[in-house]
Amino acid sequence: MITVITGAGAGIGAASALDLARLGHQIVLVGRTPEKVSAVADRAAEAGGARPDTLVADFSSLDQVRRLAADLLARYERIDVLVNNAGVMTPDRRTTVDGNELMMQVNHLAPFLLTNLLADRLAASSARVVTTSSRAAKFGRLDPADLSRERQRWNGWQQYGDSKQANALFTVSLAERGLAATCLHPGVLKTSFADGTLFMKMVWRVPGVGEPVEAGAARIVHLVTHADGVDHPGRYFVKNAPVRVPARMSDPALAAALWDASAAATGLSG
Repeated sequence: MITVITGAGAGIGAASALDLARLGHQIVLVGRTPEKVSAVADRAAEAGGARPDTLVADFSSLDQVRRLAADLLARYERIDVLVNNAGVMTPDRRTTVDGNELMMQVNHLAPFLLTNLLADRLAASSARVVTTSSRAAKFGRLDPADLSRERQRWNGWQQYGDSKQANALFTVSLAERGLAATCLHPGVLKTSFADGTLFMKMVWRVPGVGEPVEAGAARIVHLVTHADGVDHPGRYFVKNAPVRVPARMSDPALAAALWDASAAATGLSG
């Protein structure tokens, strides 16, 4: 069972890799920092499995995503699971070398590109695609014609929500194309994600808020290993159960518009 996990250098990506290694999966760790993914690979080997392969890619560069896809296709005749977990939150506007807003590119456009470049291999392997979204998706107001929020007043958390809404809509589109695709809210976890923001500093001051990172990892592992990951394509999961979501997270027409805009932004169209 070959399982590719992005954002695997820390947090729930690393924790889910360790869990899946213990279950006997052949893990491929993808992260932007070589030292971090190498350290996770060492821990996975100590956990009882074979040492995972490691690949380095920074999703703020679409060229690096293309090289990653080419490397995966060259190395692996099948890919049984793709976990799109890499993500970022930054309150200030940042633009990538590709000209896209950073959060939208790292959280959505890069996994969109990677999944599409691997699509034939994934389909041939009857693969599962699991994407880490967030409950912030419920507050998204995504405009496919303005993915980088150039026509709207800047709001970092709103843009983050839009990128997570995009994860849910992308999952809908993948399911329509026949892939066993699901997405999830992993929980409010005690990780370093978005730690520098004022909002998260306030959140962590509230007693009892936050679950251990292992709880979020277990929810990824559930969709990778349980029948739910196949039986509910296109659905958004919370605590290992598919839940109803606002129409803006599941609307096929909005999902189709996002697909077309994403294909244009990543050079897959035309």
